[in-house]
Amino acid sequence: MGAGAAVVTLRNIIHSAVAMMVCFGSLAGMYALLGAPIVAAAQVLIYLGAISVLILFAIMLTQAGDANLPAPFHRQVPVALVISVVIMGLVGWAAIQTDWGMATQAAEAAVDAIATAVFTTYALPFEIISLLLLVAIIGAIFLARRPEDDERAN
Repeated sequence: MGAGAAVVTLRNIIHSAVAMMVCFGSLAGMYALLGAPIVAAAQVLIYLGAISVLILFAIMLTQAGDANLPAPFHRQVPVALVISVVIMGLVGWAAIQTDWGMATQAAEAAVDAIATAVFTTYALPFEIISLLLLVAIIGAIFLARRPEDDERAN
């Protein structure tokens, strides 16, 4: 949880990306502790390996790595705190109300069933998410470019 907070609060974008990698790694550890080593390995390979490297590559490509960004959301802190407390309360209430005995039975899905579902039933949403990630990276590059470096700005 601390690394997740660091992702959105650190001003140095490289430090933020490293904190995001810590989040991905801890999530993989949680998957492993929950008895899902295949999902943990996929988390490490896809998110910790590929996505993190892609994001760091995009940061280095835009040369925004050394920029300390200002805090643009400082006026929204009180509203964000209220909303986050409400969301945490809802998550806590849902965790208390959940029958965790039934969750172990639901988690006993075979790897073959998951692979079949991802590559047949959910193939289109999977591809849409990959396209969305590509658009997000292109948008980040566009937003991070410096106008003085752009020859079209003159």
